[in-house]
Amino acid sequence: MPLTREKLQLMSASEIDRTLVRLAHEILEKTADLDQLAFIGIRRRGVPLAQRLARKIEALEKRKVPVGILDINLYRDDLTTVDVKPVVSATDIQFPVQGKDIVLMDDVLYTGRTIRAALDALFDHGRPSRVRLLALIDRGHRELPIEAQFVGRVVQTSSVEIIEVKFQEVDSMEKVLLVERAAAGPA
Repeated sequence: MPLTREKLQLMSASEIDRTLVRLAHEILEKTADLDQLAFIGIRRRGVPLAQRLARKIEALEKRKVPVGILDINLYRDDLTTVDVKPVVSATDIQFPVQGKDIVLMDDVLYTGRTIRAALDALFDHGRPSRVRLLALIDRGHRELPIEAQFVGRVVQTSSVEIIEVKFQEVDSMEKVLLVERAAAGPA
């Protein structure tokens, strides 16, 4: 029996792409020094988000934006509830973070705990001049005072609803879904 059921498709592949174009323009408008701009994607779906936005900005401005990959598993405050032995993937940041204008990216902003862990992990690599947050979907329900400066879409959700972002690079499909936890059946 499935643990979730699909309620609604929130975004199609073309809607995701149009949203990324808008976000790329917003980043350009709100960045004073493009030479200091760098993107860091939070591992899993923040990574393709960062890579795609870097390509869009390169197409618009004819300049490369460095992209890093951040693994936050060992920085999570819920580490003991994730798994007995969490899988640690490599962080890959091939540029100095010191003094950079970092746009930290994740697919869904929810409680803020993932972003708190990401900030801890990021600052272990140096002290950027500024860190801004980009989320494709902001679903509310914050537990920490964290806010995204760049948001693709705000979607109000209930506590039983989940946002599932599917990217071609990770999931072999492209869409954003609103799903609901299935009610437990009789035992």
